[in-house]
Amino acid sequence: MIGAALQHNSVGPARRAPHLVVTDDCDEASPAAAIYRVLTGRAAASARIDDDREFDRHVLASILAVALTEQGALAERSGLLADDLVELLGRWFPHIAKLFIPSIAGEPLDDDEAGMVRDLLLANRSSEGDVGRWLAAMVARRAMEPNHLWEDLGLRDRNELSRLLTRHFAPLALSNTGNMRWKRFFYRKLCEDDGIVMCSTPVCTHCGDFARCFGDESGESRMADRRRTAALQAS
Repeated sequence: MIGAALQHNSVGPARRAPHLVVTDDCDEASPAAAIYRVLTGRAAASARIDDDREFDRHVLASILAVALTEQGALAERSGLLADDLVELLGRWFPHIAKLFIPSIAGEPLDDDEAGMVRDLLLANRSSEGDVGRWLAAMVARRAMEPNHLWEDLGLRDRNELSRLLTRHFAPLALSNTGNMRWKRFFYRKLCEDDGIVMCSTPVCTHCGDFARCFGDESGESRMADRRRTAALQAS
């Protein structure tokens, strides 16, 4: 099962992220779900995320699982240097680390855009230790993929992404007061830091690009759209 999952390389410009399908039989739901079970010993549906350490383990496993299903070396798909990947696997998944070592060869994508997102996250770190540093690189790399960020991180929903960012990058997360899409929000912050005005209007509710920033990722964005409609009707 795990061998087949590691050989699953269905990559294309229009691909959907193989994020974890939450069912009672995750092993057969997707290759990413099978790898997640091997890493953690349980299905994503029963992930233990009540305490911060267990949540971090769930996040790391989710990102590794989705990256391992894609074509290319794990370092390139995850955004981490080989040495960091070896350390991560040995520390968080020691029972299975040796199985994944052959997938590590290579280097992270040398991309200026990913580097800027990584630096933005690092500048807003709110946790100590290696996990926050690793996640800054991993989130930045996965943000270069085409789907919703929570999907390309292999997470189960947007709420898990929000929790990740609030835990490890609190100043940045807490400044997203309008619940903007996370990738869009990252780029808005980068533009603001460079003195660039990205938005066509100063007020989001009057902007023609509202749906691109606050469009549906799960369900909460529909609430934002209703609030915008009500505000426009009242003006």
